[in-house]
Amino acid sequence: MAKHSTSFTTLTVPQNVFLEAHLRGTDRTMTEAQASATYGIQNLRARVSELRDIGLNVKTVKTATGKTAYRISARDFSGSRAKVFA
Repeated sequence: MAKHSTSFTTLTVPQNVFLEAHLRGTDRTMTEAQASATYGIQNLRARVSELRDIGLNVKTVKTATGKTAYRISARDFSGSRAKVFA
């Protein structure tokens, strides 16, 4: 029987702070599976909803395999590029 180990990066900042810094204006995307496996974020949809609620412009895109991924625009809904979580 193969041993299954979970390997992910332990975040040292709150998940919303990390997601803003990692995705905002970078043209990177993140799926639920990537968030969970790589960063230990168990509920990406909830974090995305919180980011939208504070005014970030989060885009939903489909990957080539049909999975939902999220991207954050450099500008928020008011047009500002200022970081929300400073």
